[in-house]
Amino acid sequence: MRKTPQPVPVHITELEMTAPPKQSLPVPINIQTAIMRVPEIPLPFYRFLYLQVGRRWHWVDRLRLNDEALTKTLHDKRNSVSVIYVNGAPAGFFELLQLDEDTVELSHFGMFEHALGLGLGKWFLLQTLYAAWSYNPKVVKVSTNNLDHPRALQLYQRFGFSPVSTRDDTLLPLSDKELSALSGLF
Repeated sequence: MRKTPQPVPVHITELEMTAPPKQSLPVPINIQTAIMRVPEIPLPFYRFLYLQVGRRWHWVDRLRLNDEALTKTLHDKRNSVSVIYVNGAPAGFFELLQLDEDTVELSHFGMFEHALGLGLGKWFLLQTLYAAWSYNPKVVKVSTNNLDHPRALQLYQRFGFSPVSTRDDTLLPLSDKELSALSGLF
């Protein structure tokens, strides 16, 4: 018999950046990369990206949205999704949401497991931040939590984000039934 997932405690840190990054990083050598924005991203492709990046970090929110709610969220003119390709295959994505004229939120960022360890993570985050600052905001926001990559908070701070608040919450992991239903979508 399958067990019902139990809520997991989560410690969330909200961060803000008030100036564009000043550093630059070269593209890692011997790797073909491309970052492409995906206007009106197809839902199955988005769910594939979200699951591939977020499964190990317990990303669940977008996977629980029905088609109508997910379409409304993703196709909002303030939202943009960009995908990184490595040697021709999808390898991660970032998602930006323009909250208002002065604020852009980095709502999702991550890479597939096959792209980890290639020296792309910092470079990809820097490209993500350049994209966020192209909106000319006064502040770029991001949040991370203790279930994300162990170095996520440190990396955000290294690139110029400062913590502004923390809070505790709980997360209900995907059930076996939910995972099974998702596997039928691809």
